[in-house]
Parts: sequence; structure tokens; C-alpha cells
Amino acid sequence: MPKRPPSSAYVLGVGLTKFVKPRGKVDYTELGFEAGIKALLDAHLNYDSIEAGIACYCYGDSTCGQRVFYQFGMTQIPVYNVNNNCSTGSTGLKMARDMVSYGVADVVMVIGFEKMAAGSLQSNFRDRTNPTRTITEMMRETKGITNAPGAAQIYGATPEDFAEIARINHLHSAKNPYSQFRNVYTLDQVLSSQSIHWPLTKLQCCPTSDGGAAAIIVSQSFLDKHQELKVQVIEMAGQHLATDSPNVFSRSAIDLMGYDMTRRAAQTAMAEANIRPSDVQVCELHDCFSANEMITLDALGLSEEGKAHEMVRAGDISYGGRVVVNPSGGLTSKGHPLGATGIAQCAELVWQLRGWANNRLVERVRVALQHNLGLGGAAVVTIYKRADGKGNERVEDDEIMEKSGVAYNPATEARGFTKEQVDRVRSRTKRSAWALGDTEERVEARF
Repeated sequence: MPKRPPSSAYVLGVGLTKFVKPRGKVDYTELGFEAGIKALLDAHLNYDSIEAGIACYCYGDSTCGQRVFYQFGMTQIPVYNVNNNCSTGSTGLKMARDMVSYGVADVVMVIGFEKMAAGSLQSNFRDRTNPTRTITEMMRETKGITNAPGAAQIYGATPEDFAEIARINHLHSAKNPYSQFRNVYTLDQVLSSQSIHWPLTKLQCCPTSDGGAAAIIVSQSFLDKHQELKVQVIEMAGQHLATDSPNVFSRSAIDLMGYDMTRRAAQTAMAEANIRPSDVQVCELHDCFSANEMITLDALGLSEEGKAHEMVRAGDISYGGRVVVNPSGGLTSKGHPLGATGIAQCAELVWQLRGWANNRLVERVRVALQHNLGLGGAAVVTIYKRADGKGNERVEDDEIMEKSGVAYNPATEARGFTKEQVDRVRSRTKRSAWALGDTEERVEARF
């Protein structure tokens, strides 16, 4: 088992853009800028405090991260560009946590952004071996392949069970102002939507999305010097990134979807956080398809082994049940801009544990779990707790407005910021008008 980090790490600030359908109207520079400014405001920090930057994206040229970070200031900090398939955002969070836990930096900013093409995921490099080729070849041998999106074809089970998962995710998303889709559907509507690959229908499959998300991770040492910020931080109590074992090629569709690495990541993160699956009260997990949520409930230990479908049928994945899964709406309804997804999951759980998500709050929560998976492969599981060790309590909007750096409740309103607020958090000494260009004006025009 990995060694326990010598020091704690905390999420101090988070920021999100709306997740939208890819139409080529919003550039990654705008998405990263908006999310980053919101995170700095939420953290009550100026960019000069940031000691390292981590940029998370899958579709884009090298050094897109520098292009985004330079908009806040050209302070000559190290900037790392991360691509780890759909787990890219959580991989960035893992890197940030390691940095602050092992004394490399005290304040690290992670920004995920994605400007995607319409339609299902495609490879941009046709002249070299695809890294997931061995997975698709195994799928071809065991299940056969159609023209449907590749990830939709790997798992199949009772149609009503999978449709119920999607129905619940769409129901949850109606209260998330950042969700790409906020429509509520009946079970019959989910089942009767366009078939993608039996038994999965269109409403059980996540869309491609444009979006951005950001988080600022700080060390215990930093927090000890800034006592006034302790009231808002959320502890990253356990975390692990796992990759595939040989079981991925066992000829089981469930194993092919990363079951083993999810289980490894979950067990290791929970052991570090000193919790059991039964302690988890709210969870954001990687539901790129409803089938993935089904097998992930099992792999995380949230259901009895082989009985995730019974958990779904009992209503134990929503409010009033055993654990609230994807209060944000999940990837299925919120959207899935690859580089931003893991950080958006983090933001939702931070708002839940602070008590700010007061229109969809899971109350009296002490432990939250995040799961983010990328085929090819990497699974990241993170356990979050309040720094004070208490359960969350609902915080009303008027109180949040006084605490929030954006002067509204960012958990329930997807709004923007003012020029004065931008000026407050951009570097005081090393900002560049040339690096910023017209990004600020373009972002503010969308507000």
C-alpha cells in the first residue's frame, strides 16, 4: 500500500463554468479564465499566492495550460499540462495534493478545461497506435462492435435498472445551474429514447461538452498561517490513483470497464481516510453511461458485491436512500468536458460539505467520495471531509453572500464576476495585457 502523506491537504477554493453543448462559440482560454477567476475569488487569494499551476485537458496542443495561466499573471511558476483521458481533472487534483502534502508547494491551482468537437469521442491521431487499442480488440472478441460510441458497448444488463439510474441523474441535474441538461424524464421516456447500443438509450449516455472548472489546494502549513480561511476549507482525507491490472483482459465486460482499478483506488483511499464504504453519505462518480454507474457502485463497495441493481431498485442512490449519488446530475446530465469533469465533481462535493448547495443539500454529511475514471486507464478516488470533523449544515444564501468572494451563492447560481473582482485576484505585479488579450471582455459578454 502507498505511504500516507506526511501532511494534510485542503480544497480552499473552487470555480465552475456552465457546461454547454460544443458549438465552437467559446474558446478554452475563456473557459479556463472564468473558472480560475471564480476559484481565486472563492479562495480569497490573489494569483501571486499561487506557487504551481496544473492544467487539465485532453483535446488541445501542448502548453495550452500556460496560455490559460498567463492570463492571471506571468509569475514564472511551474505549469504542468496533464492528459489522462476522462480522469484528467482528478489526476491534476492528485498531483496538487501530492505537491502540498510533501512540501513541494503550499498553494497549487488546478484548472480543467475542454473545448470538444460535436458527436462521440474520436481520436485525432490516425497514423499511430491508439492507446486503448488492446481494450477495443478485447471488446471485439468478446462482445462485438457496432457503430455506436465505443464506451457504450462494454456492459449490458436489465434495461429498467440502467434506465432508473439515468432517470435519477436527470432528476438531480434540474437543481444544478451548471448542468448542460436540466430536463426531468420519466422512466418510460428514458427507455424509449433513441437506442445507442442495447440496452443503453440516448438519455443514459453522457454528452460531449465544453466547460471549465478550477480548484485551489493548500497545505496545512499555509492554513495554519491563515486561520481566517479554515472555516471554508475541505480536507482531502484520502486519495489514490490506480491503473489497470491484468484482469482488464479477463474477457469480462465488467473488468474491461476498469472495475479492478476502481476497487483498488477506493480501498486505498478509504484506508488512508480511515473510513468504510458505509460511512460515505454523498458520492460523485463517473457515470459516462448508466452501465458504468451500476458497476462502479459495486466496485466502490457502496453496494453488496453483485447487488448494485438491488441498491438502485431500493431507491438507495438518491435523497432519502443509503447514499446520494451524483447530486450534481453526474456526467449523464451535467455533461462531460473531459479535463474539467473531475474538478467539477470536487466542486460539487466542496459545496455539499460547506452546506452551500442548499437547493440540493445532502444534510449532516461527514464523508463524501469522488470517483473519476479514464479508460486506458486511470481511476482516481478521493475522500473529502470537513476540516472541523463535523457534519455539514445548511447555510442560507444571505450568509453565503457575505462569505463568498463572488458575492452570491456559486453553488446555486451560475453567474459571473465584475471587472473589479477580476482586478482584485489577477497578479498585482506581473500581469500582462498582451497575454490576457480580449478574454476578459469575451467572458463578461456571456454573463
